[in-house]
Amino acid sequence: MNILEQIAERTKERIQKKKMIFSLAEQRKAAEENSRLAPSFAEALRQSELSFICEVKKASPSKGVIAEEFPYLDIAAEYEQAGAAAISCLTEPYWFQGRDRYLREIASQVGIPVLRKDFTVDEYMIYEAKEMGAAAVLLICGILDDGQLKAYGQLTQELGMAALVEAHSEREVERALRAKAQVIGVNNRDLRTFQVDVGNSIRLRKMVPKEIPFVSESGIRTSQDMRVLYENGTDAVLIGETLMRAPDKKAMLRELRGKIG
Repeated sequence: MNILEQIAERTKERIQKKKMIFSLAEQRKAAEENSRLAPSFAEALRQSELSFICEVKKASPSKGVIAEEFPYLDIAAEYEQAGAAAISCLTEPYWFQGRDRYLREIASQVGIPVLRKDFTVDEYMIYEAKEMGAAAVLLICGILDDGQLKAYGQLTQELGMAALVEAHSEREVERALRAKAQVIGVNNRDLRTFQVDVGNSIRLRKMVPKEIPFVSESGIRTSQDMRVLYENGTDAVLIGETLMRAPDKKAMLRELRGKIG
């Protein structure tokens, strides 16, 4: 079992435990009672320039702990002040040391969309995301079948959110398109081996119609990476570790933007 499968299985166990405490019906009701309309995630990525989805992340499976000190609200505020189009917040607790409360508090503080970055394996997690104030959830083709991709995508829309549908191969992009994904992301990191290739986004960009926002995820470290992706028609980049390790995140964002356009 590869790491992606391990995380998915552990997430299923985690959600089953949650359901024993707070049922699916109760979680659905809590989501529906949250009348706050989150900013549109898809629209935030439809800018003339390259959009930045900046990640609030304490740890990762490949790097371990990235940020010993983790003032997540300050980090989110700094991202917004620096011009981020959206924020990605990890809520997976075991490999990424995420917490639900990080997302809930960040979403209540910032005025830009917040993506719940987790390994969605159950509709329960989508209702949770809505109740927490998320504008979008992550749907990973590698752990969901076609029926789940379609059903979960429809549910996010019914709840007034968006789904970032993540692919890593030609076949997965095709599956995302069949599921009528609103936003498609290509992960440059193979979550089965952790190998990173930014060229993966460049190769797969041509498969996605221009009217669907296209996001390049992972392994993006330099302004040159940004320029190549931008010139290839990428709408947005999701950046985590590079920003989390930067002492001055505003300065790092300025540097990454430096050679675009």
